[in-house]
Amino acid sequence: MNADFLNGKTALITGAAKRLGAALALALAAKGARVVLHYNRAEAEARALAQTIADAGGVADVVQADLAAEGTVPRVMEEALSKTNHLDILINNASIFEEITFADTTDRAIQENMSVNAIAPLLLSRCFAAQGRPGAIVNMIDTMVMDYDRKHLPYHLSKRTLQTLTRVMAVEFAPDIRVNAVAPGLILPPAGKGKDYLEQLASSNPLHCHGGPEDIVKAVFYLLGAGFVTGQTLFVDGGRHLRGSMYE
Repeated sequence: MNADFLNGKTALITGAAKRLGAALALALAAKGARVVLHYNRAEAEARALAQTIADAGGVADVVQADLAAEGTVPRVMEEALSKTNHLDILINNASIFEEITFADTTDRAIQENMSVNAIAPLLLSRCFAAQGRPGAIVNMIDTMVMDYDRKHLPYHLSKRTLQTLTRVMAVEFAPDIRVNAVAPGLILPPAGKGKDYLEQLASSNPLHCHGGPEDIVKAVFYLLGAGFVTGQTLFVDGGRHLRGSMYE
């Protein structure tokens, strides 16, 4: 993957200790970017990832914060900037993903999901823009924003909000900062499930297959390097977002 433009850049990735956040951190570091790994509870994983990056010749720092806690977002940005001096890239990846149906939804569940999945990205992005320098933001959402995730209503609402915020921030931060989103589909199984989970659901998209973390990395790299693209959501889902419209 040709991504020489990332060499020497600095990036803050939220929720970077595991899964897609970790994959993105490793990929950015491999292309010469200095990465700041945000984590909440997964300290061991975050520090192990930072060491892996260092062992490969890269540079990684860690920042801990509960993004749902009031007043923590400015501190995350302050700590990141204290380590890197400036940031070129922000990837809002951290998410809460709990199985809560409409019937079981509470105001607290909605508030918690909105805090982490939408409000924290908004506040972090404003802090990022306050640097007064060019940059790029990528928000991680979900292909289900185009459908209805009946098992995860608070999550669904918060990710739809983040998709709208992507468009809003693309206008508000232009022309110096581009803001886009990536919407994964069948990429990784939920915690506690194996690859067979993805294979069983492969027929739910037009391509009848599932992807992997490398597909998300490619999508993020494209958006980071696409200088004439902003306010877009790139669906990496085998066409799953077409369901309910053209695809039956």
